[in-house]
Amino acid sequence: MEKSTKSRLTEKQLSAYPGNTLFEKIARAVCRAGTLPGKELYESWETARRVRRKYRGGRVMDLAGGHGLLAHIMLLLDDTSPEAVVADLRIPKNAVRLSASIIKTWPRLAGRIQYIEADIDDVEILPEDLVMSVHACGRLTDQVIARAVNAGARVAVLPCCHNLELSDTNGLEGWIDGPLAVDVTRAAKLRATGYTVMTRKIPADITPKNRLLMGHPRGDDF
Repeated sequence: MEKSTKSRLTEKQLSAYPGNTLFEKIARAVCRAGTLPGKELYESWETARRVRRKYRGGRVMDLAGGHGLLAHIMLLLDDTSPEAVVADLRIPKNAVRLSASIIKTWPRLAGRIQYIEADIDDVEILPEDLVMSVHACGRLTDQVIARAVNAGARVAVLPCCHNLELSDTNGLEGWIDGPLAVDVTRAAKLRATGYTVMTRKIPADITPKNRLLMGHPRGDDF
């Protein structure tokens, strides 16, 4: 099975994850839930791993989070985060099924994942939070970054669906392709706000939209 597959994982794919690693245990929980495509499993896992190498602790804010898989993985990778909030304009009805499947394997997560159906501008962000989003489409990624910066919180985004008509390319599309120009401009703007910026990539065999942008207020020690 390709990591980029958009086919939904079900119990039929359980045999593809026979081992005892954390990833394989998560994958089996996702298969039992039968709610997500394989691509989202790998995107969330690879993003979470890279972010946790740098940022520990804090409440996890999974904005435009959909089913909330990223939020669950972030708590599993670092149990010092007390809770996670999944906020989206519309929470999928079967998100509860995914969460229940994961919590059945890790009961310590019970009561620590909160789903909020709301515009992300209406969600409270605190300075100690870790604000994240995987593939918030187009300008929604800029909205996530802005919410984090306004609160002085750490941020990590994996952008997608770049809209070259609405997003700022800073005139760089004459040298580099448009979507890259948008993400370079995002990194530059984040640095200009007083943030330390880090750039990473998740494997391209999962998604070509694989640029991970992370940042925290300059002077904070992480």
